[in-house]
Amino acid sequence: MKPIAAALIAATLLTAGPAFALEPLSQEKHINDRLISARIADRIRRECPTINARIIYAYGEARKLKRYAQDKGYSTKEIDAFLDSKADKKRIYAVAEDYLTQNGAKKGDPESFCAIGRKAIADKNLIGSFLVAK
Repeated sequence: MKPIAAALIAATLLTAGPAFALEPLSQEKHINDRLISARIADRIRRECPTINARIIYAYGEARKLKRYAQDKGYSTKEIDAFLDSKADKKRIYAVAEDYLTQNGAKKGDPESFCAIGRKAIADKNLIGSFLVAK
């Protein structure tokens, strides 16, 4: 009887394997939300002359994000491939640009970016955490 129980447990674990498979990094919400927020903050600091990036903080957050991905089971190779993916970078940049546009950013109007940045800093949201007013 014990061999049958062991076989059933093994069969269950083997067939359940795909259910525990990791989703593609491009669909992992926590990671993508942080990358998009970092891109938005980067665009704000580039366009707004009165806001800077918190570079050391951002670097630390990037290291934490990589650790988070590794702890979930993604390999360094998978993480690097995701970060090097032109398609994923393009997607992240497009989502960031949509956010900026929807929140009033206008090309050639630095103040429109500054307003978004000041609000993010005041709201103490994820985007604002990457920014500091000069």
